[in-house]
Amino acid sequence: MDLQVTECNLPLFEALASQTRIKMIELLRYENLNIKEMSLKLGISSAIVTKHVHQLEEAGIITTQLMAGKRGMQKQCTLRLDRVTLLFKPDNGSGEWQAPSQDHYTVSIPVGQYSAYQVKPTCGLASGSKLIGMRDDPRYFAEPEHVQAQHLWFASGYVEYRIPNYLAGKLPVKSIRISLEICSEAPGFEENWPSDITFYVNDTAVCSWTSPGDFGSVRGKLTPTWWEPGSTQHGLLKTLLVTADGTFMDGIQLSPVTVQDLAIAPAEEIRFRIGSCEDAKHPGGVSLFGRQFGNYEQDIEVKITY
Repeated sequence: MDLQVTECNLPLFEALASQTRIKMIELLRYENLNIKEMSLKLGISSAIVTKHVHQLEEAGIITTQLMAGKRGMQKQCTLRLDRVTLLFKPDNGSGEWQAPSQDHYTVSIPVGQYSAYQVKPTCGLASGSKLIGMRDDPRYFAEPEHVQAQHLWFASGYVEYRIPNYLAGKLPVKSIRISLEICSEAPGFEENWPSDITFYVNDTAVCSWTSPGDFGSVRGKLTPTWWEPGSTQHGLLKTLLVTADGTFMDGIQLSPVTVQDLAIAPAEEIRFRIGSCEDAKHPGGVSLFGRQFGNYEQDIEVKITY
């Protein structure tokens, strides 16, 4: 896995900046372990191990799964990454370094500026200062004030955004990169609440990613003080990339869909949809966060390379 040294990948770098978490990675290199087993091997409490596991999972370094144990269900941890190559400069493929080119443009889309939606409860919208309308009433997704939303959530359905297309003539799109803070949607919150979230570009399902949970046990760094505890607080920062080689999430290929499969025409808007289907294996909903909610000061960030 190649990883650019950018702010978007800061969660992974922060996760590695701990002697305890490095020791946990070393243990998981040889075998899968549950929280109790790591607690015994490291000589620290299970509560502290759980916090470290949560950060490693958010960074995409490990995955966890509830397994039956001798004393009930146990959270088993598994290394997700085999290796990471840090890219401090862009590589032209020949081994020689080159300066960044200007063959791209970027767009920042607030989470409330969706152009279409179809949602079912639990659902709702919140700006940086208040709820927009009432909880669990999909009609408020049509409220004009929805463009001010910094946090939105729904149990099933979708929201769709329009990405401006500034390409002229017949310039082909080489890649689409979309970064966003996202997680599942459970009533209240539930850290272990998997959700199969599907991403679409121009009606093509480019990939599905399973969010591990709906995070509410720790207040988000940017979540307003008026937002009550017991509700979703933050998500995971995920980066979706569609190229000529396929579709990737955080550098891991999730589908063979390529950018050429998306039928992107010059001067036509690009439609980006985020959905959770009721008939999915894990129908766990969607929560999205803007720059005034959650842990990351950003909206839906899009980079089009041509």
